[in-house]
Amino acid sequence: MGKENTNLVTVWIILANICASFSSTPEQTHFGNNNSTEWLEDYTDIVSKFSLRTAEVPDDDLCYIVPGQPLTVPDCEFNPETQTFVVIHGWTVTGLFESWVPKLVTALYEREPKANVIVVDWLTRAQQHYPTSAAYTKLVGRDVAKFVNWLQKTLDYPWERIHLLGYSLGAHVAGIAGLLTNHKVSRITGLDPAGPTFEHADAQSTLSPDDALFVDVLHTNTRGSPDRSIGIQRPVGHVDIYPNGGTFQPGCDLQNTMMMIATTGIHNMDQIVKCSHERSIHLFIDSLVNAAEHQSMAYRCSSKEAFMKGMCLNCRKNRCNKVGYGVNKVRLPRSTKMYLKTREMMPFKLFHYQVKVHFFSSEKLDYTEQPMKISLYGTHDEKADIPYIMPFLNTNSTVSFLLTTDVDIGELLMVKLRWEKDAYFSWSDWWGNSNFHIRKMRVKAGETQSKVIFSAKDGEFAYLVRGKDDAVFVKSKEDNMSRKEKTMHRLKMQGSLFKKNTA
Repeated sequence: MGKENTNLVTVWIILANICASFSSTPEQTHFGNNNSTEWLEDYTDIVSKFSLRTAEVPDDDLCYIVPGQPLTVPDCEFNPETQTFVVIHGWTVTGLFESWVPKLVTALYEREPKANVIVVDWLTRAQQHYPTSAAYTKLVGRDVAKFVNWLQKTLDYPWERIHLLGYSLGAHVAGIAGLLTNHKVSRITGLDPAGPTFEHADAQSTLSPDDALFVDVLHTNTRGSPDRSIGIQRPVGHVDIYPNGGTFQPGCDLQNTMMMIATTGIHNMDQIVKCSHERSIHLFIDSLVNAAEHQSMAYRCSSKEAFMKGMCLNCRKNRCNKVGYGVNKVRLPRSTKMYLKTREMMPFKLFHYQVKVHFFSSEKLDYTEQPMKISLYGTHDEKADIPYIMPFLNTNSTVSFLLTTDVDIGELLMVKLRWEKDAYFSWSDWWGNSNFHIRKMRVKAGETQSKVIFSAKDGEFAYLVRGKDDAVFVKSKEDNMSRKEKTMHRLKMQGSLFKKNTA
């Protein structure tokens, strides 16, 4: 086992042992008599604080709105004519607000300049040993529910203008708050809701689709067994999106995080978790500030394995959706699991393509894990030498796989496929060339939903030879003809052609 893998195992064992202690919580919180709502009117026991942040000073708490004290509402210049975002942080080691909080506040104001952005401060409870902080989510959720109920009652404020955003433990706080409010709030966004103690908990203790009119969730750190996953693995919203499969995110590899720990000290070991965990927040921020040109799309799929084969790039019947703030609020009978690939930095958007190829050969060939390079050329741009490892390559086999690019290529015009040599010695390279021939290639673009058939540029077949030149494909006449036929059929069905002559 390599040194890096040894470090990974060591770190993961430490984290696993910590998570194992999460299965029991020292505190059970009860809301009292279910038939009584008197406790909702009592504001004296509220510990959480509610700061109305400003666009000018997003990183400081300059004014607190205090439940039961109506004058604090105008004093903080709360705008009753616009929407309100309530931001709820998660567990903290330092007892301080993390750097993402002002970034999210700024992004919310950039997208909605007239909005109210309220940050919930429950740091004293969030800084405890994790099981204790996890148990406190019920008390904090009750605080938030009391605050929202009081604000709505005091101002006759519309429920449909209230949007709760919770990260990690804060996502479950938002869910409990939504459960306890007098009326359902418009929306709750869960940003990688915490997994330990919540994976198998009941709906009243966690975020769930019943907590708001619409609940959307981003899952970015669901690695490991369900009981030890940092982020909750199961769907808990109306729309649950799993970027990059919902596991470790691009740019959050062990080498980068271990280097940072070596530089800044062991007390920053939580960065191993936080990088992928916090990616949910930055994906949401990205959707606020880059929506015009870089709106990411997610696709409904039965599994991440099927998604990685490119088999789910379908937008019919709400099978695709926007990621983050601009999500289409689709409520289906069951939670919808959706997937996408992203870049490692903002803007995170990637363009998704399904590539489907059938390989012929006069010989019986059988390969696994073969390195390929694919180049795409379009009306807007091109992307050359995209690496891909072909999981299998057999005679008379069809392979479907997902390919992504970080540039908008436009309408596809040409595709090149190159079979790279293996890093290790192969007898087939010594005795002769391994080669396949390909007649057609089918490509579907997820973002535009266009389907294109490509054929060999020269001759009936393109030849794919290991370690040799690219196999080149261009848009086929068959593809163009099929488009014309579809147009004619559509016009005929609409009655644009073959109308009776009424003259």
